[in-house]
Amino acid sequence: MVAEGKCLARHNNMVIFVGGVAPGDVVDLRVTRKKKSFMEAVPVAFREYSELRVEPFCQHFGVCGGCKWQHISYETQLHYKQKQVKDNLERIGKVTLPEFDPILGSEKTKYYRNKLEYTFSGNGWLTDEQIKSGEEFDRNALGFHIPGRFDKILDIEHCYLQPAPSNAVRLEVRDYARKHGLDFYNAVKQEGFLRNLIIRTANTGEVMVILQVKYDDQEAILGIMKHLEETFPEITSLQYVVNPKGNETYHDLDVVCYKGLPYIHEEMEGIKFRVGPKSFYQTNADQAYELYKKTRELAALTGNELVYDLYTGAGTIANFVARQSREVIGIEYVPSAIEDAKINSQINDITNTTFYAGDMKDILSDELIARHGRPDVVITDPPRAGMHQDVVEKLLQVHADRIVYVSCNPATQARDLELLSEKYEVTRVQPVDMFPQTHHVENIVLLTAK
Repeated sequence: MVAEGKCLARHNNMVIFVGGVAPGDVVDLRVTRKKKSFMEAVPVAFREYSELRVEPFCQHFGVCGGCKWQHISYETQLHYKQKQVKDNLERIGKVTLPEFDPILGSEKTKYYRNKLEYTFSGNGWLTDEQIKSGEEFDRNALGFHIPGRFDKILDIEHCYLQPAPSNAVRLEVRDYARKHGLDFYNAVKQEGFLRNLIIRTANTGEVMVILQVKYDDQEAILGIMKHLEETFPEITSLQYVVNPKGNETYHDLDVVCYKGLPYIHEEMEGIKFRVGPKSFYQTNADQAYELYKKTRELAALTGNELVYDLYTGAGTIANFVARQSREVIGIEYVPSAIEDAKINSQINDITNTTFYAGDMKDILSDELIARHGRPDVVITDPPRAGMHQDVVEKLLQVHADRIVYVSCNPATQARDLELLSEKYEVTRVQPVDMFPQTHHVENIVLLTAK
């Protein structure tokens, strides 16, 4: 197993990357892409199956773009995720590393996500089996994008990613729309009424449903809203958004709350986090709690520390560690996320947090450090691209005692570790699995000032 969950084979000293297989499979391949130093291929026939294989549990496996590792056991997934972290840190980071802590596996390997986004299409994807059957199928689909296709949606019968009532709500909306002749969206022509459906479930039992439509047909909108209200009394936040734009982003649009509150709550250790229709929150809440506990443990907080939380998002980590800190300064690029962070402090009576919105390399300035002081601990959880070089240089200048670096991309984390090695040594490495059945892995590194 190598990058992006693909497997590696060799032929005449040429490296070949193959998806949809397991280490140990013996296969016939068809080359789909050829470069000077590597090729990409797909399996066309299996001669021998790997001992690492298990039977995929989802009927949509292999067509749907999600859960691409269902065909290997969870223990094997964890093994390769740990290896992925180790390989990236050793090859890219080129820094002295301690013994790695064993990867922290997820207790739930199904139904672990708290948010899913389904897309409507009037031209749903037909599988090879459906085409061969010769039957007529309703092409009005509500489901997920076919990998690499913005315009093709696979109709989903049952998804194993999100707990109830997610599947029931999706099927009810799809069937209601088909029955009432509502137009499913056409992404190529940018026509049609129904665009997408977002479902958020929380560990408090609260449920949010957001319907996104192309134009403001109140009769049709209120018909669906009323039907969902009557069918699913467990929905605590029922909302809709009218989006006439060419894309599905709605952060600049008004979201209308039809029933209940315009938000739901997640909870960790008695701390409530308010999640609105535009809020970011870790999609695996149970495992996020394990990730944050480990982050707090590595930060070694005694209650006297000034903590800077970089890329704070909605202030989840900042508020989670605030009670063990003297003061927490959170910085985030997205202004709406910072508003959420402030609200999350207020509703939990947390008074020792301060949040700033803006570009990290601009906000993390000499002026900010003069105002609040040099941090004892820095927690940083950047996006997949890692930290901007200016931010790394500022961290070297500030020279906090400890940096806890949380990453969803060990490759860019490794690059940053090499830059930070000028003044820091890596003293702990803790991989964490947030997304079972996929190749994605989070990693926490503790850096201690030399």
